[in-house]
Amino acid sequence: MALQQIVEQTVTGLGYDLVEIERSAGGLLRITIDLPWQPDAGQEPSAEQFITVEDCEKVTRQLQFALEVDAVEYTRLEVSSPGIDRLLRNEQDFQRFEGEEVDITLKEPVGAAGGALVSANRKKFRGTLERADNGGWQVVWSDAPPVKPGQRVSKKREPAPLQALGFTFDELREARLAPIVNFKGRSAKPGQ
Repeated sequence: MALQQIVEQTVTGLGYDLVEIERSAGGLLRITIDLPWQPDAGQEPSAEQFITVEDCEKVTRQLQFALEVDAVEYTRLEVSSPGIDRLLRNEQDFQRFEGEEVDITLKEPVGAAGGALVSANRKKFRGTLERADNGGWQVVWSDAPPVKPGQRVSKKREPAPLQALGFTFDELREARLAPIVNFKGRSAKPGQ
């Protein structure tokens, strides 16, 4: 059996989703797992669950056995969660993280399509992931400089306009959750 099949069967058989398989130099085999997501689960943001060390340990033990049985060569096995800068790979990932802050990188620069508001050479964008009117996806952002803690903002100051960039999966080089750390704890999304 191929490595992809062995790993996928083992991980899904234990009740997890396989996010990524990566082989690195020196024989490192890195497996990224996550908890399954149901679109209509209706869970509160505070009820969000995460991969634990025990989950990684359970998958590691089972994978070691499965890989040994099929004589897959590797020197070191590493099983982990997707992390705070999780890679978004497919439509289901985009649905799951709709409304979240994301970093996207395009394969080609925006060019003339960006108009005068966006540099023609720009490929990277950070903003909120939203569903576009045409059924595709878009990232929405504002180029306003971030307000520093303690800084006073004039009430007369005009807010920077929101900008949106629609894209297709073919145009994307990479899409990830933006690694934003909030040391004050998790808060509910607006409107919930």
